Amino acid sequence: MRNLDQVIKAYDVRGIYPDQLDSELCYAIGAAFVSVLSLAARDGGPGTVVIGHDMRPSGPELVAAFANGVMDQGCDVIQIGLASTDGLYFASGSLNLPGAMFTASHNPAQYNGIKLCRPGAAPVGQDSGLRDIKTMVEHDAVPPYAGERGSVCDQAMLADYAAYMRHLVDVSGSRRLKVVVDAGNGMGGYTVPAVLESGAGLAPLPLDLTPMYFELDGTFPNHEANPIDPATLVDLQAKVLEVGADLGLAFDGDADRCFVVDERGELVSPSTLTALIAERELAKAPGSSVIHNLITSRAVEEVILEHGGIPVRTRVGHSFIKATMAETDAVFGGEHSGHFYFRDFWRADSGMLAALHTLAALGETPEGTTLSSVLAPYIRYSMSGEINTEVADQAGVTAAIRAQYAGQPGITADELDGLTISADDWWFNIRPSNTEPLLRLNVEAKDPARMAALRDELLARMRA
Repeated sequence: MRNLDQVIKAYDVRGIYPDQLDSELCYAIGAAFVSVLSLAARDGGPGTVVIGHDMRPSGPELVAAFANGVMDQGCDVIQIGLASTDGLYFASGSLNLPGAMFTASHNPAQYNGIKLCRPGAAPVGQDSGLRDIKTMVEHDAVPPYAGERGSVCDQAMLADYAAYMRHLVDVSGSRRLKVVVDAGNGMGGYTVPAVLESGAGLAPLPLDLTPMYFELDGTFPNHEANPIDPATLVDLQAKVLEVGADLGLAFDGDADRCFVVDERGELVSPSTLTALIAERELAKAPGSSVIHNLITSRAVEEVILEHGGIPVRTRVGHSFIKATMAETDAVFGGEHSGHFYFRDFWRADSGMLAALHTLAALGETPEGTTLSSVLAPYIRYSMSGEINTEVADQAGVTAAIRAQYAGQPGITADELDGLTISADDWWFNIRPSNTEPLLRLNVEAKDPARMAALRDELLARMRA
């Protein structure tokens, strides 16, 4: 019996190769994936699974093992080869097939992992099949199959992916922009030339592109492909200033997230991008719902309401966002972690679509307009960003903070995800980590000094 608690997690499979995640385990997960989700044609399923992988050196070996597990259960395999995670979602959505993406996203080089989805890029998480896959693998309980083995074929999807992205967000009429892109040696180095240049045979866009670290290299020789860490953005910020670019784009390892730097080299908050894209998507679908998780800025909800949309607040995490999007038929969803979800993209997240929306928004303005001035109307509050603190007694500390604040005049408390305390001009949220003894703190206030004081007060309480 295996103990897979550290490998098969709430949203995906992830572990150190080969100590935690190896070919044997990937074979078992592939077979269990087919069995648990009844994917084989004999069980009424689509009979085919589409598989892609990022640039990590262990990817081809693990893909081959997973594919063998799928085929040994009588299911066929389409291999699309190198892909971003949103490239795999495109394949799953456009082919209407379940999929497996081999990536460890922003994690360091020694990691690899698997993101699983149902047909139409619908997520497979803990409560939608992943827990059952884990149990089946853990107990070696995959039912034996003696029928005809599945087959495998290769299918290129990059050109179709690029054309679809261009179709969803048209940048062809933009004024000419100077753009720096840091791919961090991740899959942005594969998708950006296809979408933003003419690598997939499309017409060139009005962009002067300065590439950084486009060579696909899963050892990450320049910096980790993790743009949520400010240290990984230093090179991009310097290059934007050096070349006088209009903006900079930074993708994570599997390119499903994109972070933006303005013309001053300043990082743009994902909450600000959520508000910008929400306005643009509502212009296409007036009156629609827009999803935002509870740690995005209050400005997001305000912008949604100002443009006739219906704001819907959710827990943190893509499975909650996607489920709520399906329930409400929301046109768009945004998270402060830099994940952006689009109804027109099978409710899946895409860093490339976020980048295209940013380029289009700036490109539609008169010559000389800066990105910072375009975004200024969406920046209305001072935010701390997420701060992680090691806390042994997470429940006890959270309860003490709740007792301190809740019940005071003008203050409300809710426990949608952790603890959120709100007043008229400030709020904070404290959430425990699912896997580590950490509390995650986010604070926002109208006044920067009030935000800083509240942040420091809470951190002192948590660290005491």
